[in-house]
Amino acid sequence: MTLHTRFLDLKARLAEIHDLNRVSSLLGWDQAVTMPPGGAAVRAEQMATVGRIAHERLTSPDIGRLLDGLAGYEASLPYESDEASLIRVTRYDYERARQVPTELRTEMTRVASLSRHAWASARASSDFGAFLPFLQQTIDLKKRYVDCFEPAAEPYDVLLDEFERGLPTSDVRAIFTQLKQAIVPLIAAVADRAEAVDDRCLYGHFPIPQQREFCLSVLRRFGYTDDGWRFDPTAHPFATNTGLGDIRLTTRYYEDNIAVSVFGSMHECGHGLYEAGIAPSLERTPLCRGTSLGIHESQSRLWENLVGRSRAAWTCFLPELKAAFPGQLDSVDLETFYRAINKVKPGLIRVEADELTYGLHVVLRFELEQEMLSGAFPLAELPDAWNARMKSYLGVDVPDVASGVLQDVHWSLGYVGYFPTYVLGSIASAQIWDKALAAMPDLPVQIARGEFSPLREWLRQVLHRHGRKFTPKETLQKVTGSDTFDVGPYVGYLTKKYSEIYAL
Repeated sequence: MTLHTRFLDLKARLAEIHDLNRVSSLLGWDQAVTMPPGGAAVRAEQMATVGRIAHERLTSPDIGRLLDGLAGYEASLPYESDEASLIRVTRYDYERARQVPTELRTEMTRVASLSRHAWASARASSDFGAFLPFLQQTIDLKKRYVDCFEPAAEPYDVLLDEFERGLPTSDVRAIFTQLKQAIVPLIAAVADRAEAVDDRCLYGHFPIPQQREFCLSVLRRFGYTDDGWRFDPTAHPFATNTGLGDIRLTTRYYEDNIAVSVFGSMHECGHGLYEAGIAPSLERTPLCRGTSLGIHESQSRLWENLVGRSRAAWTCFLPELKAAFPGQLDSVDLETFYRAINKVKPGLIRVEADELTYGLHVVLRFELEQEMLSGAFPLAELPDAWNARMKSYLGVDVPDVASGVLQDVHWSLGYVGYFPTYVLGSIASAQIWDKALAAMPDLPVQIARGEFSPLREWLRQVLHRHGRKFTPKETLQKVTGSDTFDVGPYVGYLTKKYSEIYAL
């Protein structure tokens, strides 16, 4: 067998594994969006079966032998080539996956599916006790998963590495400390002028069909296409895909608040644009997804905030919003609306939080995840721990668990270690935005004219097309010139923006 033939054999095996993973994504999307509740138990078994087969194939000794036989071939190729990248990334995935017994991986998948259904029901009835056994199972499985690997500096490192490869917990803690030192005084200064911004124009009666159509009009400008994307309602917004030509976004609507669906849709569209922008040559390979969740969240936060909450964007969108809801916003001018969508108002819900207080929602979850893993308190006491931190960090009283500890879907899915990536993504979004402005100084003017394709294509060229060819640090280096999450540009952006809005 020639080296090239051996490579093609590896690629064919990986394509089948990729297909299985995409089938799992489709089953998960269906469970969240269209599946009747009665399908939950069987769906868990279906997802466990697909997950087991994918894990068995990835950890097969045949994969190991092919990788060993291709070491010389990889060394002969340019580091940035698709072929060398595929071998390199597969070796990393293989070595990590083979540490985890198939039985454990299968059980994690099964419990995640059952837990997701239990979370949706418990959230709807605001009943933490109904979800507690599933959360306990999830944390127990996570502890077993951590034990599969060589001891890390902190157990949480193993879980964080699933989402942000190569970034230890200690580094995230230092980043968060640096960020808090900068934004907590800014939040306090804004709080003293809380009444300077009026956001009443965001509240009223906004029928859901018109909200959906307006959101779609925004998404189409960003890059959504009717023949390659979907847009559906769900309990907790997310984005997923089954291929480069099948991007699926979700959002949620409140009839009395237009901002939730609009900015949630922008956020998920950022994820979708990343996935849709990956080079077609990487389809059906392990390279055909974002390099990390921190880099992924940089795209969702960029489109939601740097673009979506900008004055330039609403120069374009506000006339269209007024036309979508005749009579409701006729007297609202651009400056009033811009200030309204950027009002700082500590609240209960992370995904609806303003840019300044958003980070504190994430810090809270980051701390609680580590404590759940260490057993610092019985899981039955989690709502009390959550509520106490919400009061301490944001000055907010939590009325019920639905708007408290049960508001996010992540823990039901076993995504312990994910939350820090939202703040990392926010930080990286400012670094990337600075580079975009340097490359396109008239970018705000383009956005004000409703021209979003220059930004989208620039992001595709410098970031999206690479998929997972490079590590997160390598990817960040390529885009920004720095391989670290630099708090400076993000703090500078927040300070300038909110000092202007609140006349600090």
